[in-house]
Amino acid sequence: MGEAGAGLDPAARESLMQAMTGKTVSSAVENAGKTKDWVQTLLDIIPRNPFADAALAFEDGYHGGGILALMFFALFVGVALALVRSERTRVFEEWLAGFYEVVMKMISIAMKLAPYGVAALVFSVVAKLGVDVVFILGKFVLVVLSVLALQMFGVYGFILRVFVKVNPWKFFHRMRDVILTAFSTSSSNVTLPTALRVAEEELKLPPKISRFVLTLGATANQNGTALYEGIVVLFLAQFFGIELSIGQQATVVFAAVVAGIGTAGVPGGSLPVIVLILQSVGVPGEGIGIILGVDRILDMSRTVINVTGI
Repeated sequence: MGEAGAGLDPAARESLMQAMTGKTVSSAVENAGKTKDWVQTLLDIIPRNPFADAALAFEDGYHGGGILALMFFALFVGVALALVRSERTRVFEEWLAGFYEVVMKMISIAMKLAPYGVAALVFSVVAKLGVDVVFILGKFVLVVLSVLALQMFGVYGFILRVFVKVNPWKFFHRMRDVILTAFSTSSSNVTLPTALRVAEEELKLPPKISRFVLTLGATANQNGTALYEGIVVLFLAQFFGIELSIGQQATVVFAAVVAGIGTAGVPGGSLPVIVLILQSVGVPGEGIGIILGVDRILDMSRTVINVTGI
């Protein structure tokens, strides 16, 4: 990724940090440097109290497992639910599904207001910091699109050519309806019906296989989202002048991969997860506002990678 997030004047960065978080760059860098050794980090993944991790993960001085512990707890609950089938567990699953819908609606409402807030934020940032921010964001967009293109044509193309013995270009051509739908809607969930139709009509997959794999993959195989989350965290760390240790970078990779498994397949669904990952490695979560102005086009692009990789 290089130094795509670097290049901002230190005084301008300090001013931005104070305006967004009330903290100085030096204090943020100091917090980011307070890393645990790998043994303690591994032990903290197992939550002592998941409710405390949920409520206090971002409080100053809290030394629990935080977001990683919550992910581990959620994974463990999911495995247990898959192994236990009873009337009581079905009630619990229905409650979780209802809670999920409520949270998604809250995010949807917030996303409808986001364009106005983003316009005001971009205007304010450019007015304070100058056009340097625009050039830095331009580099960020180029990095993201380059990485997504490499995943699409390099990784997927290699797998199709070497392991599946299929011409990648013919495969992408047959997938054109899915790709266009994903790009226009920015939602792997909305694209699912089109993906099912194309898988059965164009790719000639048996319905019992395509319906299981594609339905599961719509939320459990979001490669583009995982790549984007990792890039955003590293970019914002560079933007704020925070140097992440090897352990923190490994935490970012692990959290992005795990989050890519369960991130909601809706427009902007990865943004709340990115904030959590930012906070977990000492980068101001409010910094997500810096990239909101260009997120829509990148959301459309990474959704294409998500649905193609299913």
